[in-house]
Amino acid sequence: MSDYTLTELMAVTAAHEIQEGEVVFAGTGLPMLGAMLAQRTHAPGCCIIFEAGTVASQLAHLPMSVGDPRAMRGAATAAGLSEVFSYVLQAGRVDVGFLSGAQIDRYGNINSTSIGLDPGHPQVRFSGSGGACDIACLARRTVIIALHEKRRFPDKIHYVTSPGWLEGGESRERAGLVRGGPDVVVTTKGVMRFRPDTKAMYLASYHPGLTALDVAQDTGFPLDVSEAVQTPSPDPQELRILREVVDPERVFRK
Repeated sequence: MSDYTLTELMAVTAAHEIQEGEVVFAGTGLPMLGAMLAQRTHAPGCCIIFEAGTVASQLAHLPMSVGDPRAMRGAATAAGLSEVFSYVLQAGRVDVGFLSGAQIDRYGNINSTSIGLDPGHPQVRFSGSGGACDIACLARRTVIIALHEKRRFPDKIHYVTSPGWLEGGESRERAGLVRGGPDVVVTTKGVMRFRPDTKAMYLASYHPGLTALDVAQDTGFPLDVSEAVQTPSPDPQELRILREVVDPERVFRK
């Protein structure tokens, strides 16, 4: 990847998951890069919303966080967290939400609460859900961004903070979550998707410089790599916009 960095590859890959006209719930960091790049390229009509309360932002400068005043530029609404969650997310108006966490299992369940089998006495405690559980339950689909390490992709996570496909198959729907579910996992090693029937994760692509076996060996559960191909390199025009327009100051682009 001599012509681009891993962060740039992940940002472009995330941007491709956003379609024209979709409502996008984006968080700080890579989701912002992906959403802003999509808005400046193939999805100019996508509607970006942030947890702090802005809806339909027309970003001119990359915000440092979801609460940065720069996120309000051109917004149709600048209200608050409760309005965004009540009138947009809980009303079923979010098409794609970006998530992350400390652990992710084969069915896309996310743990961002604690490490340790006893939640009352955890080995490590994290920040918890924030709005992630709401997004996981109510967005029409979710995109997970993650650092790829075996310890972060265990066979079974220690705590379900944000539900994915639960135990696979139809278990999510049986639990009353009739909308949404994880669609793709973009990591530092590759891109994973989910089988339509079993909802089990499989490797769709591995990043340049790696092999499918490299990704499988760094995953804590059996990962189907039978259909994996190499992740496409970013288009030069996408890289130019990402570097010169989206994040020229290298705030999140490394």
